[in-house]
Amino acid sequence: MRSTVTALFASVLAFAACAPACAGSLQVEPVLVDITAPGAASTVTVRNEDTTPINAQIRVYRWSIVNGKEQLSPTDDVVASPPSVTLTPKGQYVVRIVRMSKQPVVGEESYRLLVDQLPDLSQQRNGAVNLMVRYSIPVFFGAPNKKNPTVAWSIVPNGDKVTLTARNSGDRRLRISALTLRDAGGKSLSFGSGLAGYALGQSAMSWTVPRRDFTTNGSISVTGQSDGGPIQAVASVASR
Repeated sequence: MRSTVTALFASVLAFAACAPACAGSLQVEPVLVDITAPGAASTVTVRNEDTTPINAQIRVYRWSIVNGKEQLSPTDDVVASPPSVTLTPKGQYVVRIVRMSKQPVVGEESYRLLVDQLPDLSQQRNGAVNLMVRYSIPVFFGAPNKKNPTVAWSIVPNGDKVTLTARNSGDRRLRISALTLRDAGGKSLSFGSGLAGYALGQSAMSWTVPRRDFTTNGSISVTGQSDGGPIQAVASVASR
């Protein structure tokens, strides 16, 4: 089950980056849900922009980082109500997101709300397959006294590749984009201009890219953008 969900999460990320601006019948907003205790519920709105009815499936998964990689796993601690809906043409529906667990929130809990537009089997002809639209919405439940993110950066050279790790000792997540390394000689190594990912609270997120002519001798600077402002840091170099 875990491998299936992890593969599903990987496929979701491409869709998540463009919500809600992506063209398509199904639209979802907001693109992030952030709830502070004692709050335990919020809503998202799903909307049908088409002139024909569509069916949508709504699920919640726990979101964690395991061995430097993001992973989704089934959970009953947070649920979506209703778990599926038929949207009339140009119609919309308000979906409730409810934390069912009675345990107090410690730090920050991370989840992903997956909203899938289900294919219309009646419209498939000659073996054609309709593409399904999927959104992945971050959902966070946080304690009032949660600690802000504190991130330590490190890199590990591994042959022709280099792995960058962001270790977050705070409770609150840090959303990271436009991530770039620069070595002592001034050569840069980019992880892309868009969203790199999240360093969730009390977790360590890693990215691996081709090393090329990037050197790991001397000081390595880390720059980028985050939801907390610009990133300007120095990464330690660790042996593999």
